[in-house]
Amino acid sequence: MRLQAAASFILWKDVAHTGITTGKLDKEMDKIAVLVPCYNEEKTIAKVVADARKALPDAVVYVYDNNSTDRTVELAREAGAIVRYEHMQGKGNVIRRMFREIEAECYIMVDGDDTYPMEYAGEMADKVLHHNADMVVGDRLSSTYFTENKRPFHNFGNTIVRSSINRLFHCEIKDIMTGFRAFSYGFVKTFPVLSTGFEIETEMTIHAVYNNMQIENVIVDYRDRPEGSESKLNTFSDGFKVLHTIMKLYRDYKPMEFFGLCSFILAIIAVILFVPILIAYIETGLVLRFPTLFVCGFIGLAAIQSLFAGLILSNMALKNRRDFEYRLMLVTRRVNKVE
Repeated sequence: MRLQAAASFILWKDVAHTGITTGKLDKEMDKIAVLVPCYNEEKTIAKVVADARKALPDAVVYVYDNNSTDRTVELAREAGAIVRYEHMQGKGNVIRRMFREIEAECYIMVDGDDTYPMEYAGEMADKVLHHNADMVVGDRLSSTYFTENKRPFHNFGNTIVRSSINRLFHCEIKDIMTGFRAFSYGFVKTFPVLSTGFEIETEMTIHAVYNNMQIENVIVDYRDRPEGSESKLNTFSDGFKVLHTIMKLYRDYKPMEFFGLCSFILAIIAVILFVPILIAYIETGLVLRFPTLFVCGFIGLAAIQSLFAGLILSNMALKNRRDFEYRLMLVTRRVNKVE
């Protein structure tokens, strides 16, 4: 109890220092903020901003430029967006900057490539503002994605990522990699952005699932990029990064399952190697392969170590989850005071 009280006090002190619990922020909170990460999207950015302002007239549209070398910034300003900058390259870095700087009751995040119709944004915002959703997924895969998208490896990759996460984390998320989402204030201000690139969508999905946040699904139409607009996503290199992120987060969030599986595999290998030695010993009374026996012993020790590592890290993960709930409670108090 003393440890929990101490942890609660430390968390309260840290969050209060930022002004979240008192409602004293340096700037006024927007009702709805539309966040558009951009890199060389001059072909589409003006339309994306115009569509966002039409779909959500009361929203503030922020375009975050990520070192564009074309007219993206100029066209975004002309369309009525507030333009800000992130100089560290990568979509994850841009989203980290957006989430740090923008204060809003509801956040709509959409890519600047005009592949997502903004008419669905109102429904997504409503689920956050009036139905307590923490994250709303703009689901492309249940509608036109597989017919509109002209890159077959992207289709295959999306299917693999979705099935992997749903199986490993015991959930039913319809679209993992979508760039069209809505978030609550609580989600944005408690989400630790660690990814730097396109694996960010995977990270935020797993974060929401693991922390038992309310996730809603809105089926949206998808249209392929217009002529002359190029995707920044590299099918193979970014695909491997996403798969690596899935396994890394599986290890971090579910250490008992991860290290328990490692322990089981190591134990099976040790048994397979040990059985012939045991049979030979029963038949002859001699240990004929000492090197193999030593290998069996070391593998068995590794299996035991892996099991105990899973137990220890599982307790640490549980503590982190408790701390997260304290943090979420304090952050949520801020937006409730504003309302």
